[in-house]
Amino acid sequence: MDITARIESLIKEKGYNKSQFAEKLGTQRQNLNNLIKSPSFPTLEKIAEALDIPLWQLFKDGDDDMPSTPSITCPYCGHELSIDIK
Repeated sequence: MDITARIESLIKEKGYNKSQFAEKLGTQRQNLNNLIKSPSFPTLEKIAEALDIPLWQLFKDGDDDMPSTPSITCPYCGHELSIDIK
């Protein structure tokens, strides 16, 4: 799922239509469409705050919670690399 579809899905899950959510963000519906097509990091933070969710949930795919062992995929070899958070 891409970020635009994910944000639109979360807006619906939280019971807003796009006009209501745009108003909550302090913008107009036309601007909201542009913002969610190519959001900057500060915009993603505002969207997450308005939806009352942690930022990482904007990138969640499926019904799973945040993984217990965070990882990334190496862009060179394709292996999954575990991340140790301290």
